[in-house]
Amino acid sequence: GRGRRPAASRARRAGPHRPPVDDPFQQLARNQASARPAGLGKRFAARLVDNLLLGAVVGAVAVPLSARALDHIDRKITAAKETGETVTVWLLDSTTGVLLGALLAAFLLLGFLLEALPTAKWGRTLGKKLFGLDVRDIESHDTPSLGAALRRWLVYGVLGLLVLGVVNVLWCLFDRPWRQCWHDKAARTFVAG
Repeated sequence: GRGRRPAASRARRAGPHRPPVDDPFQQLARNQASARPAGLGKRFAARLVDNLLLGAVVGAVAVPLSARALDHIDRKITAAKETGETVTVWLLDSTTGVLLGALLAAFLLLGFLLEALPTAKWGRTLGKKLFGLDVRDIESHDTPSLGAALRRWLVYGVLGLLVLGVVNVLWCLFDRPWRQCWHDKAARTFVAG
Protein backbone atom coordinates (compact mmCIF):
# COMPACT_ATOMS: atom_id res chain seq x y z
CA GLY A 1 0.00 0.00 0.00
CA ARG A 2 0.78 3.63 -0.17
CA GLY A 3 2.51 5.17 2.86
CA ARG A 4 1.32 8.33 4.52
CA ARG A 5 3.32 11.51 4.11
CA PRO A 6 5.22 12.72 7.17
CA ALA A 7 3.49 15.50 9.16
CA ALA A 8 6.26 18.02 8.38
CA SER A 9 5.69 17.55 4.65
CA ARG A 10 1.92 18.03 5.07
CA ALA A 11 2.47 21.18 7.13
CA ARG A 12 4.72 22.74 4.47
CA ARG A 13 2.10 22.48 1.77
CA ALA A 14 -0.72 23.85 3.96
CA GLY A 15 -3.07 26.26 2.23
CA PRO A 16 -3.62 30.00 2.23
CA HIS A 17 -4.79 30.11 5.86
CA ARG A 18 -1.13 29.95 6.96
CA PRO A 19 0.49 33.37 7.51
CA PRO A 20 3.49 34.04 5.29
CA VAL A 21 6.88 33.60 6.89
CA ASP A 22 8.20 37.07 7.64
CA ASP A 23 11.65 37.91 6.36
CA PRO A 24 13.59 39.36 9.32
CA PHE A 25 15.33 41.91 7.07
CA GLN A 26 12.00 43.17 5.72
CA GLN A 27 10.65 43.34 9.28
CA LEU A 28 13.68 45.38 10.40
CA ALA A 29 13.30 47.73 7.42
CA ARG A 30 9.58 48.21 8.22
CA ASN A 31 10.31 48.84 11.91
CA GLN A 32 12.94 51.45 11.10
CA ALA A 33 10.80 53.16 8.49
CA SER A 34 7.84 53.40 10.90
CA ALA A 35 9.90 54.69 13.83
CA ARG A 36 9.57 58.38 14.56
CA PRO A 37 10.31 60.03 17.89
CA ALA A 38 7.08 60.62 19.79
CA GLY A 39 5.67 64.08 20.31
CA LEU A 40 6.67 65.71 23.58
CA GLY A 41 3.07 66.41 24.65
CA LYS A 42 2.09 62.75 24.40
CA ARG A 43 5.30 61.69 26.15
CA PHE A 44 4.62 64.12 29.00
CA ALA A 45 1.02 62.88 29.35
CA ALA A 46 2.14 59.21 29.32
CA ARG A 47 4.85 59.92 31.91
CA LEU A 48 2.30 61.74 34.08
CA VAL A 49 -0.01 58.68 34.03
CA ASP A 50 2.90 56.34 34.82
CA ASN A 51 4.16 58.57 37.65
CA LEU A 52 0.68 58.89 39.17
CA LEU A 53 0.23 55.10 39.07
CA LEU A 54 3.67 54.44 40.58
CA GLY A 55 3.13 57.21 43.15
CA ALA A 56 -0.20 55.73 44.23
CA VAL A 57 1.23 52.23 44.65
CA VAL A 58 4.38 53.42 46.43
CA GLY A 59 2.22 55.75 48.54
CA ALA A 60 0.15 52.77 49.68
CA VAL A 61 3.38 51.20 50.97
CA ALA A 62 4.75 54.50 52.33
CA VAL A 63 1.78 55.36 54.57
CA PRO A 64 2.22 52.50 57.08
CA LEU A 65 6.03 52.81 56.98
CA SER A 66 5.85 56.57 57.62
CA ALA A 67 3.37 56.06 60.46
CA ARG A 68 5.78 53.61 62.11
CA ALA A 69 8.70 56.03 61.66
CA LEU A 70 6.77 58.98 63.11
CA ASP A 71 5.60 56.86 66.02
CA HIS A 72 9.20 55.85 66.73
CA ILE A 73 10.40 59.49 66.59
CA ASP A 74 7.58 60.62 68.92
CA ARG A 75 8.60 57.98 71.48
CA LYS A 76 12.23 59.17 71.28
CA ILE A 77 11.21 62.81 71.80
CA THR A 78 8.96 61.88 74.74
CA ALA A 79 11.77 59.84 76.34
CA ALA A 80 14.19 62.77 75.85
CA LYS A 81 11.75 65.23 77.49
CA GLU A 82 11.32 62.94 80.48
CA THR A 83 15.05 63.05 81.23
CA GLY A 84 14.75 66.77 81.97
CA GLU A 85 18.07 67.41 80.22
CA THR A 86 18.88 68.95 76.87
CA VAL A 87 19.63 66.02 74.58
CA THR A 88 19.99 65.56 70.84
CA VAL A 89 17.32 63.39 69.23
CA TRP A 90 18.50 61.96 65.94
CA LEU A 91 15.71 61.55 63.40
CA LEU A 92 17.72 59.00 61.41
CA ASP A 93 18.66 55.98 63.49
CA SER A 94 18.65 52.23 62.95
CA THR A 95 14.83 52.00 63.09
CA THR A 96 14.04 54.93 60.79
CA GLY A 97 16.96 53.92 58.54
CA VAL A 98 15.49 50.45 58.05
CA LEU A 99 12.04 51.94 57.33
CA LEU A 100 13.57 54.38 54.84
CA GLY A 101 15.46 51.49 53.23
CA ALA A 102 12.22 49.48 52.98
CA LEU A 103 10.51 52.43 51.29
CA LEU A 104 13.39 52.80 48.81
CA ALA A 105 13.32 49.05 48.10
CA ALA A 106 9.54 49.21 47.54
CA PHE A 107 9.99 52.14 45.13
CA LEU A 108 12.64 50.28 43.11
CA LEU A 109 10.75 46.96 43.10
CA LEU A 110 7.40 48.51 42.18
CA GLY A 111 9.12 50.59 39.52
CA PHE A 112 10.62 47.40 38.13
CA LEU A 113 7.16 45.75 38.04
CA LEU A 114 5.31 48.78 36.61
CA GLU A 115 8.02 50.27 34.37
CA ALA A 116 10.89 47.94 33.44
CA LEU A 117 8.98 44.67 33.06
CA PRO A 118 6.19 46.04 30.79
CA THR A 119 8.78 47.97 28.75
CA ALA A 120 10.80 44.78 28.14
CA LYS A 121 7.73 42.61 27.51
CA TRP A 122 5.53 44.90 25.39
CA GLY A 123 7.69 47.98 24.74
CA ARG A 124 5.30 50.15 26.72
CA THR A 125 3.99 51.02 30.14
CA LEU A 126 0.31 51.69 30.87
CA GLY A 127 0.76 55.41 30.22
CA LYS A 128 2.53 54.80 26.92
CA LYS A 129 -0.18 52.32 25.87
CA LEU A 130 -2.91 54.91 26.57
CA PHE A 131 -1.15 57.46 24.36
CA GLY A 132 -0.02 55.10 21.57
CA LEU A 133 3.70 55.28 22.34
CA ASP A 134 6.32 52.61 22.70
CA VAL A 135 9.95 52.31 23.74
CA ARG A 136 12.31 50.93 21.09
CA ASP A 137 15.93 49.95 20.88
CA ILE A 138 17.83 52.73 19.08
CA GLU A 139 19.50 50.33 16.61
CA SER A 140 17.11 47.43 15.95
CA HIS A 141 13.93 49.41 16.73
CA ASP A 142 12.67 46.31 18.57
CA THR A 143 11.36 46.15 22.12
CA PRO A 144 14.31 46.69 24.50
CA SER A 145 15.81 43.77 26.40
CA LEU A 146 15.04 43.32 30.09
CA GLY A 147 18.54 44.57 30.93
CA ALA A 148 18.04 47.74 28.88
CA ALA A 149 14.54 48.31 30.32
CA LEU A 150 15.90 47.84 33.86
CA ARG A 151 18.80 50.24 33.19
CA ARG A 152 16.31 52.75 31.75
CA TRP A 153 14.11 52.51 34.86
CA LEU A 154 17.02 52.71 37.34
CA VAL A 155 18.49 55.82 35.72
CA TYR A 156 15.05 57.45 35.59
CA GLY A 157 14.13 56.42 39.15
CA VAL A 158 17.43 57.26 40.83
CA LEU A 159 17.76 60.63 39.06
CA GLY A 160 14.16 61.35 40.07
CA LEU A 161 14.97 60.64 43.71
CA LEU A 162 18.02 62.93 43.49
CA VAL A 163 15.89 65.74 41.98
CA LEU A 164 18.10 65.57 38.85
CA GLY A 165 15.09 63.93 37.22
CA VAL A 166 13.89 67.35 36.03
CA VAL A 167 17.10 67.88 34.01
CA ASN A 168 16.90 64.27 32.77
CA VAL A 169 13.36 64.75 31.44
CA LEU A 170 14.01 68.23 30.00
CA TRP A 171 17.03 66.88 28.11
CA CYS A 172 14.72 65.48 25.40
CA LEU A 173 13.69 69.04 24.46
CA PHE A 174 17.16 69.66 23.04
CA ASP A 175 18.30 66.18 22.01
CA ARG A 176 18.37 65.40 18.29
CA PRO A 177 17.40 63.40 16.31
CA TRP A 178 15.73 60.89 18.69
CA ARG A 179 14.70 63.24 21.55
CA GLN A 180 16.29 60.98 24.14
CA CYS A 181 16.32 61.69 27.86
CA TRP A 182 19.32 60.49 29.89
CA HIS A 183 17.50 57.28 30.83
CA ASP A 184 17.00 56.58 27.10
CA LYS A 185 20.67 57.24 26.40
CA ALA A 186 21.71 54.87 29.22
CA ALA A 187 19.46 52.11 27.83
CA ARG A 188 20.09 52.93 24.13
CA THR A 189 16.35 53.43 23.57
CA PHE A 190 13.97 56.08 22.25
CA VAL A 191 10.22 56.64 22.55
CA ALA A 192 8.40 56.14 19.25
CA GLY A 193 5.06 57.69 18.40
